[in-house]
Parts: sequence; structure tokens; C-alpha cells
Amino acid sequence: MTVSSQVKGCFSSIKSAEATLETLAAKTKDKEAEQIFKDVQNTLKTVQLDLENQVLYLTKEEPQYKS
Repeated sequence: MTVSSQVKGCFSSIKSAEATLETLAAKTKDKEAEQIFKDVQNTLKTVQLDLENQVLYLTKEEPQYKS
């Protein structure tokens, strides 16, 4: 498995976790829990953007990682 495919797999996992947190935030009746879910979701969005940038870098600067 190449570095690029590992980063892309991680990106997919982060997106899935973000969607799960969104669902949990919508379903909970506890306002504190809802805010925590949203805070973690925002953190994951930042990680997601970083991973997107890393994939772009890998495919641009390291041709052997193109998939």
C-alpha cells in the first residue's frame, strides 16, 4: 500500500467519523454533549483539510504516488 493510498484511506475514515459525529449531535438531547460532538467535528474538518493538502502535495510533488 502506497503512502498516497494510506493518506486517502485515512481521509475516508475521517469523513466517516465526521458524519457519525454530526448524526450524534443531531440525536442527542444533552446540549453539552451536542456541543462536544460539534467541537470534535470541527477539529476533524481541520484534519480533513490537512489531509486533502497532503494528497495534493503527494500527487504533485511525488509522481510515484499518483493513483
